[in-house]
Amino acid sequence: MRHSFFCIDAHTCGNPVRVVAGGGPMLPLLPMAERRELFVRDHDWVRTALMFEPRGHEVMSGAILYPSAREDCDFAALFIEVSGCLPMCGAGTIGLATVVVEEGLVTPRTPGLLAIETPAGRVEVEYVLQGHSVTGVRLLNVPSYLHAADVTVQVPGLGPVVVDIAYGGNFYAVVEPQAHWTGLDGMVVADIVGLSRRLRSALAEVCRPEHPEDSRIAGVHHVIWCDRSLHDGADGRSAVFYGDKAIDRSPGGTGTSARMAQLVGKGRLKCGDLYRHESLIGTCFEGRVEGLLKVGDFDGIRPSIGGWARIIGHNTLFVDDSDPLAHGFLLL
Repeated sequence: MRHSFFCIDAHTCGNPVRVVAGGGPMLPLLPMAERRELFVRDHDWVRTALMFEPRGHEVMSGAILYPSAREDCDFAALFIEVSGCLPMCGAGTIGLATVVVEEGLVTPRTPGLLAIETPAGRVEVEYVLQGHSVTGVRLLNVPSYLHAADVTVQVPGLGPVVVDIAYGGNFYAVVEPQAHWTGLDGMVVADIVGLSRRLRSALAEVCRPEHPEDSRIAGVHHVIWCDRSLHDGADGRSAVFYGDKAIDRSPGGTGTSARMAQLVGKGRLKCGDLYRHESLIGTCFEGRVEGLLKVGDFDGIRPSIGGWARIIGHNTLFVDDSDPLAHGFLLL
């Protein structure tokens, strides 16, 4: 049997976003958190087929469109990437919003505003449409918070490293320059990947955060290495690691949210402040602390992320069951 998927490919500040507009598996009209569980249980081959080689690559990410089960949302999205089926993806949402508006896939109830149901909750996206082009997007992300501060972990080959655990739609280990890690300067991508994998494995032995309002969101799967900016107008720079060897080409939407939550939690950023976040390739997101709130018993923030995306093509992808590599592969 040959399965067909109609995809619209884009990138958000350099990071790929493949939007599956047709061919996604049918799922019951349940809350997206529950649909995510069903997808992972029964249809994860779709993710690996579309994200892994030969149709994707080691940093591929995307989203599958669904109708929303909520009356206050325009549509729903399931975020897929090489590392799994995520609760939320900021860069993916910016790319997704650009695609659905420019391609006419969704008619927003309110022009200039999209409400999207994600597994992590409802998110709002403001966009600027000039002619037929979306020139800017601002994502009002899910509540974010600092889960744990100053966690010391022994990283093989590096020594003791102090990290903060913050949530911005995914849990992150936030690393800043310190005695045993002096920053990003001079590091190549392979170095960052190797350190990230060792840090994540070591951290799993001592810390497993769980979201206070949804126990299905648990564990640190992402690492964000933070340093000073290299360009005027940016407040900081980072490398976001996810999956087995992926480095986000954008500054990271959930990563920027987690970074701001960490900075607010440590008294270095306050409500209303901007945080201009630079990626490894020099693209920027403009984060803003929109408000303060509670996430369970934790003090948190409502972050927003401003960025841009561009559509780069249309794909009709085939997955043929007779192909020995139908469901994709990765070189680790």
